[in-house]
Amino acid sequence: MNLKLILFIVILCLGCLSYSQDIVIAEVEIEGNKRTKTKFLKRLAFVKRGSTVDSTIIAADVRRFKLLASVASASSKLEKIEDENYRLIYTIVENFAIIPGLNVSQDNNDDFAFRTSVFDFNFLGQNQILGGFYARNVFDSYGFYWEAPNLFTRKLGVGINYQNNVLQDPIFFEDGRDVNYKSTSSAFELRLMYEHNFKNRFEIGINVANEDYNYLSGNLPQSIPEKLGVDRVRVVGEYEHNNITNEYQYIDGFRSVFTYSFTLHSNGDNALLRNFFIGRNDFEYFKRIGNKGNWANRLRLGYATNDTTPFAPFALDNQLNLRGVGNTIDRGTASVVLNTEYRHTILEKGWFAMQANAFIDAGTWQEPGGNLGDLIEGEKASAFTGLGVRFIHKRIFNAVFRIDYGVGIGKKANNGIVFGIGQYF
Repeated sequence: MNLKLILFIVILCLGCLSYSQDIVIAEVEIEGNKRTKTKFLKRLAFVKRGSTVDSTIIAADVRRFKLLASVASASSKLEKIEDENYRLIYTIVENFAIIPGLNVSQDNNDDFAFRTSVFDFNFLGQNQILGGFYARNVFDSYGFYWEAPNLFTRKLGVGINYQNNVLQDPIFFEDGRDVNYKSTSSAFELRLMYEHNFKNRFEIGINVANEDYNYLSGNLPQSIPEKLGVDRVRVVGEYEHNNITNEYQYIDGFRSVFTYSFTLHSNGDNALLRNFFIGRNDFEYFKRIGNKGNWANRLRLGYATNDTTPFAPFALDNQLNLRGVGNTIDRGTASVVLNTEYRHTILEKGWFAMQANAFIDAGTWQEPGGNLGDLIEGEKASAFTGLGVRFIHKRIFNAVFRIDYGVGIGKKANNGIVFGIGQYF
């Protein structure tokens, strides 16, 4: 009898001890945010008033805040109020999130080309994206965007954009000749966005577009018309797995972004412009090296409907994949591109940082109508190496002015300078 009583008392004491060890968060406060709404940040956080302290969940909230465009850095601390009640304080260091953009290049006819933009990545203080661009590349282009990833709930939002892109577009043929077309693409797109958790995000939407090509110059084959066009309706989408942490200019972790489009309906010159399926996956890996180094890698895989057409969707271009190669110098229906670079902070003072980088860009393409063996045989392979510099404003989102100079390796003797806003990847 005494033994049973002793066991009962021990179990009761252990239960009370376990209960007494629960630390309750009586208050949740957010400090340091000026433009970003406190109500918005609290809606995103998992930890609520009355929650039991869990360091892993608090760390997840801090990481979630760091992923916001309006946040440069975030941290947390617990303050005891009384007994087992604590106050949780998240401290936010805000980014300035109204960002101008500028990309400048030279097209294949040595004409000056540029793209300028303005985006607010913290519209209404809720990290909505609102903005647009204007571009001049022989012809005028423009576009408008609005994205509200958390409009309906913490997980559910919407995005809308309209683009009118008019370009002098070089088209390449197997016999080595190339022809310039004026390409006009007008597209309206509506997307639904769902964030399953902090690491996994999905998008699906409808894209309604009209595409026209009009001959400008060059030795046009008789089998290719001077004018062609298509109206199409596509299902578009994106899946992102994001396990990256940011701390100002430094990035660490892994990210995978898969984008795709399926053509549901089209009218027009389908044989040349069909592109029923287009898919691309970017695998990105970042590693901190010491206190000032950052190793960055991107593997980009692309595949599209393999029609025999000069109007293939994947382009070989300075701003997209290989620095130094030139502006739209080839096309393909599949591609494999690897970009790797080492970034090192050589100067850092207050809000300003300067990085130097060394890079290697390499890629290979599948000829339209060819087979995937083209990617392995490497006849279309290109590789470039070079150096660059980055000027960074640490308190402005994506405020990185980059300059890179790439030199071709092997048969590719091209070289050139590439600069723009934001890291290359």
